[in-house]
Amino acid sequence: MERKKVFKQPLVVSQHDRRQHALQLQKARQQRRAQRFDSARQLDRFADLSLDNDDDDDDDDDGPSDFTPGSIAAYASMIEPYQPPNAISGTLKPDTSTPPKPKNRKRHKKKNKNKKNSKWADQCMYAELLEMSEDNPWSDIDGLPDNLESAWVALGPVPAGKRCLAVTHQSSGIAGVVPNTTLRSRLLGKILIQRFPSNLPPLTILDCILDANWRDNGILHILDVVKWKGQNICDCEAPFRFWWRDTRLAELGPSSLVPAPYTKTRADHYQFPYPTKFMSIPYYTDTTLSTLYRHILPIVRTSRSFTIDIPNLPPHDDMDVESPLFTFGSNQNESSVTMNSRVVTVSSDGLLLYVAEAIYESGTSPLSTWIPLVSYDDGDSKEPRARESDGPLDVFERLLCRRLQKQGGQVVEVEMG
Repeated sequence: MERKKVFKQPLVVSQHDRRQHALQLQKARQQRRAQRFDSARQLDRFADLSLDNDDDDDDDDDGPSDFTPGSIAAYASMIEPYQPPNAISGTLKPDTSTPPKPKNRKRHKKKNKNKKNSKWADQCMYAELLEMSEDNPWSDIDGLPDNLESAWVALGPVPAGKRCLAVTHQSSGIAGVVPNTTLRSRLLGKILIQRFPSNLPPLTILDCILDANWRDNGILHILDVVKWKGQNICDCEAPFRFWWRDTRLAELGPSSLVPAPYTKTRADHYQFPYPTKFMSIPYYTDTTLSTLYRHILPIVRTSRSFTIDIPNLPPHDDMDVESPLFTFGSNQNESSVTMNSRVVTVSSDGLLLYVAEAIYESGTSPLSTWIPLVSYDDGDSKEPRARESDGPLDVFERLLCRRLQKQGGQVVEVEMG
C-alpha cells in the first residue's frame, strides 16, 4: 500500500537543484557551441599543411610533381562537384526523388494555419518566484541562495507594467522619424503597439516592461538586452549585459514626439501615442547581506520619479473629435509646439535576482528569481492581493535579518514603506 501511494507521483525537486541543473545545461550548451564553431573552421585539417621554402628548385623542375599528403591537392577531393544549371530556367535541376505532394494540400494548410505560433512567443527570460520558508528559525534551509552574496545580481525597483520585447527593424528614412520599432507580448508574441519611430538602432531586441501608465508618461522600462545592432548579447553574463544596456542607452538622444489626438474625456490631457522615454532599471552587483538589507531593500520599496516633456496643447473646438495635428522639427527652435516639463512617479512592484554567470535564455528559468512586493493569489491569476498581509519582500527581508544575526552582524531596522 505504501508503494501504491507514491507510485507515479511527481518528484519534488527543490529550486536550488533546478537552478544548478539549468546552470549545468547552459555550460554544456556553450561547450557544444564552441566545439561546433571550431569544427566549422576546420583548423585540425590545416594543422599539417606546410609551405615549401625551396622556390628555386620548384622553378627549375619542369616535370610533373607528385603531391605529398601535406599538400593542398589532398584537399581538392573535399570540394563539391560542379552542377550545371538548367538551360531554360538557369537554376539547378530539381531533385526527382522528392515525395509527391499530398492532394489535400490546401485543406492541410488551412487546418494548421491557426496552430502556427509567433516566433516571438515566450522569448523573454521569465523569472521564477523565489521559494522561501521561515518555518524553522534554526535551520539554514530558508530558500535563499547559498551564494547570494557572491554570485548574484539584483535589479530594482522593478516597476509595475506589462512584460514585452522591443524589436527594431531595418527601415529607410530619417532615424527617429520613420516607424522602426514594435512591441511584442511576452507569452504569445502578439503586437502590443504597432510600429512607431524611436532612436533605437536597427536589428535590436530589448527585454522591456511597458509602464502601466505609459499613455500618461510615455515610459518604457528596459530590463535586459538580447541583441544590439544585430550582435547577440544574450550569450554574455548578466553583469556585462546590464552594463552594456546602460552604456548604449546613454548614447542615444531623446526621442521626438509626433501628432497625437486629444482624449475625448479631457481636452487638456495629452496621451502619448507610443513610448518615447526609455529608462533602464537599476542593477547592483554588490549583493552582500548588509548591502541588500540596508541599501537595496529601502530603494526597492520606494517609487522612482522621472521628468518628462509634454507638449502644450493648442486650443481647439470641443465638438471636434479629432484634434488638429502638430509636428516637431529636428531642431527645438523649429518646433511648432512648446514643451512643458512634468514630474511623474512610477511605483515599485518588487525585486529581481539574476545568477551572475548565467546567460539569457528563453522561457521561465530558475536562474532568475522574482520577489514581488505584494503577494499573488494561489490560483492561476496573477492579480496581486490587497496589502493586508506580509508580501514576499517582507519575508525576504526577515530572512536576510536572520542570516545577519547568525553571522554576528549588527542589524539596523529598516523602515518599511
